[in-house]
Amino acid sequence: MSTTRRITVTALAVAAGMTALAACGSGGSGGDKDPKTVTLVSHDSFNVSKSVLAEFTEQTGYKVDVLKGGDAGKAVNQAILSKGNPQGDVFFGIDNTLLSRGLKEGIFSPYQAKGLESVPAELQLDQAEHRVTPVDYGDTCVNYDRAYFAEHKIAPPETFDDLLEPEYKGLLITENSATSSPGLAFQLGTVAKYGESGWQDYWKKLKANGVEVVDGWEQAYNERFSGSAAGKGKGDKPLVVSYASSPPVEVLGKKPEPKEAPTGVAAGTCFRQVEFAGLLKGAKNEKGGKALLDFLLSKKFQEDVPLQMFVNPARKDAKVPELFTKYGRKIDKPETVAPEAITKNREQWIKQWSSLVLK
Repeated sequence: MSTTRRITVTALAVAAGMTALAACGSGGSGGDKDPKTVTLVSHDSFNVSKSVLAEFTEQTGYKVDVLKGGDAGKAVNQAILSKGNPQGDVFFGIDNTLLSRGLKEGIFSPYQAKGLESVPAELQLDQAEHRVTPVDYGDTCVNYDRAYFAEHKIAPPETFDDLLEPEYKGLLITENSATSSPGLAFQLGTVAKYGESGWQDYWKKLKANGVEVVDGWEQAYNERFSGSAAGKGKGDKPLVVSYASSPPVEVLGKKPEPKEAPTGVAAGTCFRQVEFAGLLKGAKNEKGGKALLDFLLSKKFQEDVPLQMFVNPARKDAKVPELFTKYGRKIDKPETVAPEAITKNREQWIKQWSSLVLK
């Protein structure tokens, strides 16, 4: 998932009184000579409990060094630039919007991780070759401020089509597709929903209905969204593009716990992002890298994922905390776009979106 989303989680968590965990140190590189060290290359937002990594070390004898390389896009670019002489052994954090680029560049060596049989087939986007392993997934969706809609006696929107209705005119704020991954994900959701021939017309109508665009999630959610705890509800927009996991974070740390989260999710506006890990081609500790991939799919790591990175574990048998099940919304039919189509059209779609919406 994106760095922007991680920032979202961190900001919300802090607002709820939770200190974001710096679960692991950084440093090291694929140049490590210590055969007992395995290096995980990732984006800045990778988080895992110290006790979980300690269990991996206890089980395998390998110490994990985490090398963080900026946001997801930057980290993937670095992995491509260092192809054949990687910075580490395993890369974590390439999602379905960037996946086909990484696969095309040939930066991963095939490995079928243990536990993959417990991952639903729809998350296994490379199941024929096993160059990457699905680790988690999350959904980008429009969130709404329950208090606003109750006060104004308006039903909150549920679908993309709803957002075009007059009662929602001027209420939605979203992020720039060119500068924000949730913004791009929201755009991709409209591409999936309305197709190549229809998504631009949808955005013309959305613009006519007063959608506002800002550069990134932080500004949209914490400064403009009226339901943001981190922004203390001072924004003037009751609709914002965020995540299906944002409502549980709004509840985190609250005493007593409310019956429902103060924000809700428009389930018909969601786009699914799947995040993968893979063994880097040329890894100096290939054996350790394979062991780490196995561990990323272990129930121990998978059940640590939700409250560390606020996404869902890939394994269907991994337990999800009550915070997610009680206050989150399960998205049964998210929109998706094939990674190959995203890679082929991403830049063109962003240019077209910018021309339509920003001018």
